[in-house]
Amino acid sequence: MEIKLKIKSLSLENKPGKDLTLNEKIFGLLPREDIIARVVRWQLSKRRLGNHSVKTRSDIKMTTAKMYKQKGTGKARHGSGAVSQFRGGGMAHGPVVHSHSHRLNKKVRKLGIKSALSDKYKLGKLVILDSLKCDGKTSSLKKNFDKLGVDNALIISGEKIDENFIKASSNIKNLDILSYQGINVYDIIKKDNLIIVDDALKLIEERLS
Repeated sequence: MEIKLKIKSLSLENKPGKDLTLNEKIFGLLPREDIIARVVRWQLSKRRLGNHSVKTRSDIKMTTAKMYKQKGTGKARHGSGAVSQFRGGGMAHGPVVHSHSHRLNKKVRKLGIKSALSDKYKLGKLVILDSLKCDGKTSSLKKNFDKLGVDNALIISGEKIDENFIKASSNIKNLDILSYQGINVYDIIKKDNLIIVDDALKLIEERLS
């Protein structure tokens, strides 16, 4: 039998709303820090450009004439001035352009999101909002978040985001908004609080079930 967790939704004015149930298989897991770390490394590795490179001896344009005669000088034998031991020569074994990304199983990625969600619920840092409808004023919205006791949060919305909320929240520091489709481990753990809009909750549970 599937066990569910209870939580009460809130309005932007911090007024209690309806009682909701959370899927324990998504919000009630024992957080796996090792899995969270693996998923974060996977996410950040995809963001690395990997376009660092240096010139090797084949990239250096230099005369191909022999530097000096082969024998009789008492010096080591050299044929090219483009080698790494000479000033102006190419670098040996330097960095080359490549991708830093690596593959990670989809099940592990899902478990990472579940662990991050469970961690926020366990710490009491999860808030479910009835809606994001507001008057579009930054000052009013800031006061509402002060009432909620939230000053550093990630907001997960449903398919549509209220235009007034986007306008009002754009000038509030430490507040990020994501669609439920873009939910990810790194953005969840980066913020102190996680706010999920009611209409996004079911969509998230369907995606992670």
